Amino acid sequence: MKAKPSLPVSYRLAVTSRVLAAVLGGYVITALSSVCLTLWVPMARAEAVVTGMMSSFVVYLLAVIWCFACRTAWRAWLGLIVPSLLLAAAAGVAYWMGRS
Repeated sequence: MKAKPSLPVSYRLAVTSRVLAAVLGGYVITALSSVCLTLWVPMARAEAVVTGMMSSFVVYLLAVIWCFACRTAWRAWLGLIVPSLLLAAAAGVAYWMGRS
């Protein structure tokens, strides 16, 4: 029998990194976007929470698509970390202003 050629370790690590970025980074950006939308949307609190939670499904989908559409795993991570920091800052500003 002829042995099948194996994929390089660097390729396997890049795919693993993208999967971790999609799962973990996608969760972080989804949670932060849901919180920010809940705090900043000018509507009743219950409606804002439902709107934030419903939009979180779309945000998570876009985060996963982003992770696998990037050329490199570094760009995928960077594309999740920068918006996460901005959303965390926006949530902090909302908390500091007393919107919570």
